[in-house]
Amino acid sequence: MTSKNRVLVLVAVLLAVLAAVAGCGSAGGGTGHPKASTSTAAVSTSAASAPRPTGPKPSAPGPTVPPSAAATWVPTDPALADVCRTRLPGEARDTLALIAAGGPYPYRSDGIVFENRENRLPRKASGYYHEFTVVTPGSADRGARRVVTGNAGEQYWTADHYGTFQEIDARC
Repeated sequence: MTSKNRVLVLVAVLLAVLAAVAGCGSAGGGTGHPKASTSTAAVSTSAASAPRPTGPKPSAPGPTVPPSAAATWVPTDPALADVCRTRLPGEARDTLALIAAGGPYPYRSDGIVFENRENRLPRKASGYYHEFTVVTPGSADRGARRVVTGNAGEQYWTADHYGTFQEIDARC
């Protein structure tokens, strides 16, 4: 598959996921959070013809946090900075939507085990973390941006290829 075709497939899948997310958000009345987007856009794509992901299954998406429990969210590691989901680049939010949907992913290596060799995330057993590529506009390869998920549903963002991590706070 050429890189141009890969980009077109990625855009089609992302639009389909965004349309599905927008439909779920408006059907349930939204999150009630002032920063939450309530716009819905009609998008026509052929996501059914998108290629199926190869490789290992991704971590289960994090649990949906009900508004009453959102105030009790505690980072998995208080020493680790956190970042509001809404503050992430759009491509990172697109990757999170793909993870929640279970794929398909644009890169063959998405969903592989992240080994935490740098020990910048809380120490867990081998196979606990999985990594997913965040598309970097203008990059000829996978770029340096990733989302790493843990088996308990936690999600981490790195913009510098594992140099630093921030835990993603889904409340905002």
